[in-house]
Amino acid sequence: MLFILLIAIAVVAVALWLRHPQYAAPKVTFTADTPNYRNGQFYNDPQYAPRTPSPGTTTSRWALWYQFLFGKDPGSIPAQPLPAQKTDLLQLDPQRNVIIWMGHSSYFIQLNGLRFLVDPVFSRSASPVPGTNRAFAGSTVYQAADIPAIDYLLISHDHWDHLDYPSIKALGDKIRHIVTPLGVGAYFRRWGFPADRISEGNWFSVVSGPGAKIHILPTRHFSGRLLERNQTLWGSFALQTPDRRIYLGGDSGYGRHFAAIYQHLGPVDVAILECGQYDANWASIHMTPEQTAQAADDLHAGALFPGHNSKFKLAHHPWRDPLERISHIAESKPWRLLTPYIGQTVALDDPRQSFTPWWRQLP
Repeated sequence: MLFILLIAIAVVAVALWLRHPQYAAPKVTFTADTPNYRNGQFYNDPQYAPRTPSPGTTTSRWALWYQFLFGKDPGSIPAQPLPAQKTDLLQLDPQRNVIIWMGHSSYFIQLNGLRFLVDPVFSRSASPVPGTNRAFAGSTVYQAADIPAIDYLLISHDHWDHLDYPSIKALGDKIRHIVTPLGVGAYFRRWGFPADRISEGNWFSVVSGPGAKIHILPTRHFSGRLLERNQTLWGSFALQTPDRRIYLGGDSGYGRHFAAIYQHLGPVDVAILECGQYDANWASIHMTPEQTAQAADDLHAGALFPGHNSKFKLAHHPWRDPLERISHIAESKPWRLLTPYIGQTVALDDPRQSFTPWWRQLP
């Protein structure tokens, strides 16, 4: 009898826990003219598959979850705090054209007098399970209070390491407008943001505003925060002003969509691409450093900014492996490699700015 009572208490506790707003499921419907949505979910477009298929997963879904949450991998977490340089964003001249990396896939960008915030995660965890997937020491130098008013918040997809409810709620009215792929805006409506401040779009759609266009573009990935997958679309963005194009790659496996984006937009000045959290078991949805370099080639990028690393352990490679490999590859490439500290200002108007291989300074 006591055992049954304990089980009942546990079930009620979990049910109450899942009622928290951050666990809300998106409430979305789509029409038949949404070509990448069918049978109740979104799909990657087969025309963008790589010419050489990536190997499929060899591990069960539950085994992958266990490895993701509890796996121990030597060298996957820094032994000492990461170096960081906290730029005072509240005092930053709004006319400066800059990118400031906040670790992993979070970026603050000033461009053409506009402020953009991309996939902000200020929480110290990237997991729905409390106490798991903690951020690396030294990587959480920014909080919502450090962020000025934002013209556009961009969310690439709904995974926990890109869409962080506590960060979004803490930003609150600092967010003037939200841009997402289809369906992701449903979270914001459920979290109390006015519908007229939210723009959603399918791949190759455009949100136009004074001074800039925001292109919503393809990736090869998936979506889902708890058990259901692919109820919302995943994507990347391009910020286009009269004199500059910046590509924000979100999460993506390598594919022909990068060449398609170049054909659609032309060359990009900076390509911010994922370079980390790769593994043979999910080779189709994340890129190795070599694939990241090829994607930059496909985009005809003037500079490559490798992200999706140095904050969370989401794969089984050594934490410094992405930056070390991409730095060696870059020696023979025509594009510049941008590898700032977390929080360091990347001056878009200074093509001579250089960066130290800071990851080599840690034991």
